[in-house]
Amino acid sequence: MRRIQAGNALSAFGLGFTVPYLYVYVAQVRDLGATTAGAVLAVFAMAALVALPFTGRVIDRRGPLPVLVGAAVLASVGAASMGLAGSVPAVVLSAALLGAGTAVMQPALATMIVWSSEASTRTRAFATQFFLQNLGLGIGGLIGGHIVDESRPGSFVLLFGIEAAMFLVLAGIAISVRLPRSLSLQEARPENTEAKAKGGMRALLGHRAMVQLCVLGFVLFFACYGQFESGLAAYGTEAAGIEPATLGTALAANTAVIVVAQFVVLKFVERRRRSRVIAAVGLIWAVAWIAAGYAGLGHGSQAMATAAFVSAYGLFGLGEAMLSPTVAPLVADLAPEAMVGQYNSAFALVKQLALAVGPAVGGPMGAALHGPYIVTFVLFSLGISVLALRLGRRLTPVQDQPSLVSRSRVVATHKPAEQLEPAA
Repeated sequence: MRRIQAGNALSAFGLGFTVPYLYVYVAQVRDLGATTAGAVLAVFAMAALVALPFTGRVIDRRGPLPVLVGAAVLASVGAASMGLAGSVPAVVLSAALLGAGTAVMQPALATMIVWSSEASTRTRAFATQFFLQNLGLGIGGLIGGHIVDESRPGSFVLLFGIEAAMFLVLAGIAISVRLPRSLSLQEARPENTEAKAKGGMRALLGHRAMVQLCVLGFVLFFACYGQFESGLAAYGTEAAGIEPATLGTALAANTAVIVVAQFVVLKFVERRRRSRVIAAVGLIWAVAWIAAGYAGLGHGSQAMATAAFVSAYGLFGLGEAMLSPTVAPLVADLAPEAMVGQYNSAFALVKQLALAVGPAVGGPMGAALHGPYIVTFVLFSLGISVLALRLGRRLTPVQDQPSLVSRSRVVATHKPAEQLEPAA
């Protein structure tokens, strides 16, 4: 588990060097325009839509380690080529490689964490993953902000080169990992024929609680993560007059909130219903979008606008800290043991779909339709609260609030009532 978490943190550190500046890099440094930048960010996410439908089945049959190593190498190639790309075809191809690689890493890492944890420790394991991931992302963004220079394309080559190297570090660490081989994990390996007998994705689509969670996940990622790299960055630079280097500071503020609040929030979340925690996140994010809207009004000083914009990122971080020990463990608790990889891949697919649609919608809106952009995402945030409360009615009491029972293997292996027989 320590090696998995360390590799994940280092790869996030490399990713942080480029995430806040990808829009600026394509639109301004390479002078390809805002429309091309939005399209490139959409391709970055859409590439995952091709890879992820096959990823879960491969993970369940071959294990997550080879999948993770292959994805890390692919992402490294994409990052290195992005730093050298100067034309639309080259940038699009690089974004496709980088997007597919980083997307496939997600279910592979999540499955490794499930295999290396028990039901009683899984919530904290996913919270730790998110904490370290964002710590690496924020530190990378902060350092990258001091390196980046719009007048020197070579500074971006350096950023993407560091990112490529960190992905290779993740691959090297993953090769050294030896996953535990308990009885329950053996049942989840290729020799188990249960997943094949139950129809794979057909069983997942028949699991109503999981389907509702996927719908909720789409809105979550569309209204937050799908805007960080495109719409919110475009809105900040165009409407609020935020300097590109300040985007790195805003991301650092987002990370700082996660670093400070993650384990304090964890103690609160562990004793609350997951559905109500997610509903509270929707309300917090609505306030964050209102703060971002204030930054672009232009009625105050530039310092006030910058403070409001950075505060919005901080509020997003608070919501993210509440989600990290909530959503990913819930996916694991809903999944049959033999389909952990497929459930994680399905949820990652939903995330990438939101990340594909988010930049395509948010980029142009954030750059040109400032008022409607803010109103739209305030409403989406409120919709998160509504969907979360509806999901809560589908969950069993233990799924919604795992603290109701003591350590139990059954919690982690709950099987959909519509598809599978109850555990003995």
